[in-house]
Amino acid sequence: MSQKTSQLTINAMLAAMCVVLGFVSIRIGNAMKISLEDLPVIFAGLMYGPTSGALVGGIGIFLYQFFSYGITATTPLWILPFVVVGVITGLIAKKSGFNNTPRQLVVIFLCMELLVMVLNTFAIYTDAKIYNYYTPALILGALAPRTIVALLKGVVLGFASAPVLKLMSRITKNGR
Repeated sequence: MSQKTSQLTINAMLAAMCVVLGFVSIRIGNAMKISLEDLPVIFAGLMYGPTSGALVGGIGIFLYQFFSYGITATTPLWILPFVVVGVITGLIAKKSGFNNTPRQLVVIFLCMELLVMVLNTFAIYTDAKIYNYYTPALILGALAPRTIVALLKGVVLGFASAPVLKLMSRITKNGR
């Protein structure tokens, strides 16, 4: 199998993981969802760069949104955080020659989890305003718990990612 075919296959599998991980989540009210749907996006960026990160995030989260809610006026706002995270992670990985240290991975995951949380907060706010369910408690009341969850996820996933990425690199033979 050629390198391009292998990369395309891995990207498709990672996008599919986004969909599944979006459904396998813990929901607490309208403003809090604990999931790992950004994990495949970050892995795609770390393994293959910004284009793969953006594609996995864009396609995976679009499919999750479509199957969960259909297409609405705010669908792009829900997809955007994952595309942005895929691009930024991919650019960071590319700049380091796809050879990030375990410490760098923790920092990357922390920053990306916080970025997803901030951009999703904007999406919640906009969605709530458009569809008339906004209350200040929706945004402000969930901000502290959402920040804590993002920080915890960033640390745990950051530490756990180094051996997983090493294994994935060995399996895919992408030399990273």
